[in-house]
Amino acid sequence: MSWRRLTTALALAACGATAARAQGAADNRAAIREGEIKRDLFKLAGDEFRGREAGTLDEVRASVWLADMAREAGLKPAGDMGSFYQWWGLRRVRLASSSSFALGGVKVPLWSEAVAVSIADGRAEGPVTWVGDAVGSSLDALDIEGKIVAAHVLIPANAPGPNVSLRAWRYAGLAIAQRTLQLQRKGAAAVVLVADSLTEVAWDFLSTVRQRGLYSLDTGSTDQRPDRAMPVLVMHRGAWKQLSERGLTASVDLRTESFTYPSVNVIGMVPGTDPKLANEYVLFSSHQDHDGVRAPVAGDSIYNGADDNATGSVSLLAIARAWVKKPGKRPALFVWHGAEERGLLGSRYHALRPVVPREQIVAVLNAEMMGRNAPDTASLMGVQPPHRNSTDLVAMAIQANTETAKFVIDSTWDRPTHPENWYFRSDHLPYARLGIPSIMFTSVLHPDYHTPRDEPKTIDTAKLTRITTWIYRTGWLVANAPKRPATDPTFKLER
Repeated sequence: MSWRRLTTALALAACGATAARAQGAADNRAAIREGEIKRDLFKLAGDEFRGREAGTLDEVRASVWLADMAREAGLKPAGDMGSFYQWWGLRRVRLASSSSFALGGVKVPLWSEAVAVSIADGRAEGPVTWVGDAVGSSLDALDIEGKIVAAHVLIPANAPGPNVSLRAWRYAGLAIAQRTLQLQRKGAAAVVLVADSLTEVAWDFLSTVRQRGLYSLDTGSTDQRPDRAMPVLVMHRGAWKQLSERGLTASVDLRTESFTYPSVNVIGMVPGTDPKLANEYVLFSSHQDHDGVRAPVAGDSIYNGADDNATGSVSLLAIARAWVKKPGKRPALFVWHGAEERGLLGSRYHALRPVVPREQIVAVLNAEMMGRNAPDTASLMGVQPPHRNSTDLVAMAIQANTETAKFVIDSTWDRPTHPENWYFRSDHLPYARLGIPSIMFTSVLHPDYHTPRDEPKTIDTAKLTRITTWIYRTGWLVANAPKRPATDPTFKLER
């Protein structure tokens, strides 16, 4: 859908946004200051917080700082027991140090020489059957049922294009999964794969991620470890020589251990000015976590996450300061979600257990990565079907852009055909799935995404301030509209 056609389709809803503008024309956008945003950005994305990895003390310390800043801004605590914090359990399952892998009776060091892809208990022992590049009928002709099978990683179907973010990592994931499935369907008892050139590029990332394990919301069960599974390992490219030797034996013994860590959402609130609308909340959303300390790149091991997502977090602080000084008719919730990088866990938790009744949340405005790329272009996620779940809310956002930032809105990232699937990768999603009108403001990806190069000095703070003002104005229109934005009755995500 072209932007012109989209704008035409929203014309009727824009009438409602115009009415909202009349209701709330005198806002407080002048209180949003670039200097304050820049100050907060360099603090939150500085080395002091060591990349704010979820489930670590670094995330907790960053959350405490955000809560202090929210209190200083004048927000009222809206978390547990009169605090700014909504605590929840982060369940981690990882391979125990007692796990082992050996070839020919000699132990192979896990994570440096072999990466265990399957994070589950699994054991296998016996001779290695080398199948190399065999696929299709060539593979069908081989008897590998119940055996430890070694094979080359092959180019996957629908491999990510050269400009897709984290391409090597995503390529490796697809290639390993597809090759494993081929061998599993033939009855393999364990799989040892040999990396191809692009999987080799992803080695450090792959090793770091799999060594950390799997994360989920803690359900309170005494054991959330995965069921026993077929062991899957990946070795470096040169390992094919050893794996193809006749008479080679292998033993794999993977054992998991499970932990629960605290993670937290920081939540503040500003009451509304209209008693009749006191139970209808505008929710401003971001996440404060990032990747923490990982494999160094050019000598830097702290993944500061300045754009992802210190930009969104400090944007909410700026909006909060302006909102406290001049509240809207509807109350506003400010939610800094934890553990977004672990699978949107903080937003999933709050969407399931919101601090106000779910039906009282009238809109979610999510701020995600807003400080890079062309100065006059930005994107809005949830603006066109099948991602659009509220025509009313989109119309208000477009109206707010016209009144403030005047960005050229790049709608291509919101298309279901876009290779990044960007709509599905931030904290508006759990709310949208529950039928709450939700959109995301972003300046989209860049080459420093999820690298230590995502530093405060790379952020265009003037652009960040403009997007912040745009989000603020959208929230102001929602807060002062005669009617809450409606959910489109036909909304249904494609996955």
